[in-house]
Amino acid sequence: MSHVVIIGNGIAGITAARHIRKFSDNRITVISAENEYFFSRPALMYVYMGHMKFEHTQPYENSFWKKNRIELKQAYINIVDFKSKKLISAEGEEIVYDKLILATGSVTHFRGWKGQDLNGVQGLVAKQDLELLNNNSENLNHAVIVGGGLIGIELAEMLHTRNIEVTMLIRESHFWGSVLPIEEGKLISNHIEKRGINLVFETELAEIIPDSDNRVKSIKTTTGKHIDCQWVGIATGVKPNISFLKNTALETDLGILVNRNLATNIPDVYAIGDCAQQCEPIGHRKSVEAVWYTGRIMGETVAQTICGNPTAYNPSNWFNSAKFFDIEYQTYGWVFSKKKEGYSDFYWQDAKNERALHFQYETNSKKFIGINAFGIRLRHEIVDAWLTEKLPIEKVILQLQKANFDKEFSKKYLKKVQQAFQQSKFQKNLVDE
Repeated sequence: MSHVVIIGNGIAGITAARHIRKFSDNRITVISAENEYFFSRPALMYVYMGHMKFEHTQPYENSFWKKNRIELKQAYINIVDFKSKKLISAEGEEIVYDKLILATGSVTHFRGWKGQDLNGVQGLVAKQDLELLNNNSENLNHAVIVGGGLIGIELAEMLHTRNIEVTMLIRESHFWGSVLPIEEGKLISNHIEKRGINLVFETELAEIIPDSDNRVKSIKTTTGKHIDCQWVGIATGVKPNISFLKNTALETDLGILVNRNLATNIPDVYAIGDCAQQCEPIGHRKSVEAVWYTGRIMGETVAQTICGNPTAYNPSNWFNSAKFFDIEYQTYGWVFSKKKEGYSDFYWQDAKNERALHFQYETNSKKFIGINAFGIRLRHEIVDAWLTEKLPIEKVILQLQKANFDKEFSKKYLKKVQQAFQQSKFQKNLVDE
């Protein structure tokens, strides 16, 4: 019986533990410095907003772990001795393993700004960040958020519920410009501004300025503008949490380099989740994917391999979802933020500027490759099947009703979408002629 040790109790690490127990009698130990029990990380914002208590974020009863013979240990590992297969905690405890899974997640990506170490500067990734935010929110009048992505909009909504004025610095000309095409980027920008959030476009952080107590007093932007504030939220992305693995034999780049079986260059050592970096990216996917569902798939995959069934990581079609205040967002497949040669678009937006669908397809073959949906919830299994079957865009448009959760609502907009698509085809034919 092998001793499998997992560092990290996020979705990737816990999924691996559950499936290793399902397939084997191996001894399993899960180590985390953040929290003893696994919890739902996206729920942190709802704890802050008062919609739930932290203990409600735990998907499993505390008795689950003992029942399934999964040992939990709360400790910070600061030394990994790969040669001796030994971990050493900050308290000096030694933990010996036979197989090691690194599932250490992400940390906020600070970019080296002057003043980033001041009191009142933070990100939102870990439970400790939530606790710090609660403390920082006391007597907070004006907050500046640097970055216009998913963490940024979560922070904005959280602070907004406590009547704190929020300004967001957006590097691009519209919200989340590195991911969203300009049409839906402007749609979401308008929606956020209507909720009372100040968006400052084409602007980046230059410096954070302290007061006499070494706390945030103001910020200076790259355009030379000064903005008074008492708190700065860093939402410029995350990076793999691997600093404690430097100066070891483990091969790293942005993250821990792994092959298709999620194995590292060191025998019996694997990496999964946010900290793992594919040596060869899969299709259009990034080599590091900090996404909940890919972490879950990696956990299932590595469990198979460790239990004697070598399995390659196969994440299938890309998917992600989020919420921008009142607008739900889903993306399936690929909708590129910038126009790419060989691909065409069809974009539909309702008259109230609350819902939109953005389709992309191959220009010559007409093969559907992706969709962004805003304010319209689609059925995952249906859209995933369209992508797998490589359906032509016209068939996708005709079958839209199958994918919609709300059949009555879909009838209201379905005909408009189909008519708009036919009109776009007619206009394109005129141009081609």
